[in-house]
Amino acid sequence: MRRYERLADLQSLVGEPLGDSDWLLVDQARIDRFAEATEDRQWIHVDPQRAAQGPFGAPIAHGFLTLSLLPVFFESAYVIADVHMAVNYGLDRVRFTAPVPVDSRLRARFTLKRWEAIEGGAQLGIEALVERDGVAKPVCIAESLIRCYT
Repeated sequence: MRRYERLADLQSLVGEPLGDSDWLLVDQARIDRFAEATEDRQWIHVDPQRAAQGPFGAPIAHGFLTLSLLPVFFESAYVIADVHMAVNYGLDRVRFTAPVPVDSRLRARFTLKRWEAIEGGAQLGIEALVERDGVAKPVCIAESLIRCYT
């Protein structure tokens, strides 16, 4: 995990990597819990027997499940010491570029794209590139907008 002492110091890092998260397993139990929470029980996600006969040969994670993992990925990638609160402000340009088969390991690589001063802190535009272990093509690319307060 990378550590940054001051939010203001990130202003000079626009265009630079901020850190990489730990790997996280996306197993069938996680997919099923997400399906129940969102009521999205499409067979390609929750029916292993039917999904085995489908286009991917196994169940795949919901795209929104992959996206919803960004907070846990952020937690293990970097910390900004003087930020006492950070809130999700939204997302720009989300793309699900490849499927996530059950039992995949994922991580995110974060790059600072924008730094804008706001009252009490800064709004960061951070590109999240979510990777699947052993596969070159990312599974998700999104720009997360985060308001950080010092």
